[in-house]
Amino acid sequence: MSRIAFGTWQVSGEWGSYDADQAQGAIRHALEEGVNFFDTAQAYGFGEAEEVLANALRHQLDHDRDSVVIATKGGINPGTDRPRDSSREYLRSGVESSLKAMKIDHIDLYQIHWPDEQTPFEDTAGYLQELVDEGKIRHAGVSNFDERQMAAFDRRRPVETLQPPYHLFRRGIESDVLPYVREHDIGTLVYSPLGSGLLTGTMDEHTTFEDSDWRAQASAFSGDKFRTNLAVVERLKAYAADKGIEVSQLAIAWVLAQDGIDVAIVGARSQRNIERSLAAVDVELSRDDLAEIEKLTADGIQVSGASPEGVA
Repeated sequence: MSRIAFGTWQVSGEWGSYDADQAQGAIRHALEEGVNFFDTAQAYGFGEAEEVLANALRHQLDHDRDSVVIATKGGINPGTDRPRDSSREYLRSGVESSLKAMKIDHIDLYQIHWPDEQTPFEDTAGYLQELVDEGKIRHAGVSNFDERQMAAFDRRRPVETLQPPYHLFRRGIESDVLPYVREHDIGTLVYSPLGSGLLTGTMDEHTTFEDSDWRAQASAFSGDKFRTNLAVVERLKAYAADKGIEVSQLAIAWVLAQDGIDVAIVGARSQRNIERSLAAVDVELSRDDLAEIEKLTADGIQVSGASPEGVA
C-alpha cells in the first residue's frame, strides 16, 4: 500500500462546508499520483464521506476492485446515549451500512473506531472474525486503542492494524502504544499527521473556523496553547524552508520516519494539497534533522482532539 493514505474525515460536514465535486477531484488525483489506500468511516457524516469516496472511485470499485484498498471504521454513534457501541448487532449493521453506502461487496480493512468498554474486547474481536469468515471484511483493525485494549482484543484474534492520532503536538502513543505495535507486528496508520491543520503553516492567531467545524470548539485552536504552538510552527517553517520543503511536508516526513509507523493518513480538499502531502514521502530526514526537530518543538504544548463524546 502507499505510505500516504487519503483520509475523508474532512468531507463529513464536521470540518465546515466543502465542495463535493472538488473533494472527489482530489481523491481521483491522489489515485492518479499513486495513492491506492483510502480511509473513511461510517460516522463521517453517517455515510456521507463513504459515498463521496465511492463516487470518486466508482470505476475502480466496479471494474478493478483490487487496485484500491478501502478502509472504513464503525462502532460509534455520536450524539446518542451510547456513543461507543461494539456490540455484535451494531457492528454488523454498520458493516452492512458501509457496504451499501459504497456499493461494494467487501471491505478491505474494517476498524473499530473507538474502544467500547461496555463490550469485552475479546467479544468485539470475535464479532469481527465472524464478518471475516463471511467475506464481508478481509482484515480487522482498531483505532484509538491503547496497549491494554489491544492485548485484550488479541486474546481472541490478532489486531492487524492500529489507527492512532499522532503528530508533533500529540505524541502520547510513544510511551506504550508504539512499543506494543512494534513488538506485535501491527500495521500502524496514523491520522492527523498535520495536527488537524496546525502543522500546515497556513494558520495564525487570527484564524477562525465555521461553527460547524469541530476545531471551533477545540482548545488546541484558541488561546495561549494555540499561540504557543503557532510559534513552534514558525520555527519549523524556517527549518523546512532551509531544506527546500514546506512545513507540512516536514511534519509528514517526521511521522513516517518514526519506528513503527507504516502509513500517514492525510486529507485534502484540493489537488494541490494532496500533491504537497505526497511529496513528503520522498523527504529523507537524518538523525541530525530529527534531533533538531526535537529541539525546535521542545516548548510545544501537547493537544487532544475530537472523540465520540465531544471535543477537548
